[in-house]
Amino acid sequence: MTLMTIMLEVQPGFGAIGAGLAAIGAGIGIGQIGKGAVEGIARQPEAANEIRANMILAAALVEGVALLAAVAGLLAVFH
Repeated sequence: MTLMTIMLEVQPGFGAIGAGLAAIGAGIGIGQIGKGAVEGIARQPEAANEIRANMILAAALVEGVALLAAVAGLLAVFH
């Protein structure tokens, strides 16, 4: 049984659950990134620009993965 066969046999309701879990995971991940950045800036205010740039990059990567997961979940709903 191939991965594509397994994905096509998933019930439609589970795709919506997957899309919701992707959104929740992205929210938690970005919250952790923001928390770490604020703590880092509080410890070293002189490195604020570098920390902020790294925070934005990490948040964008988390959002990208979450977007792909949400699209895959929604495609499973409408398949």
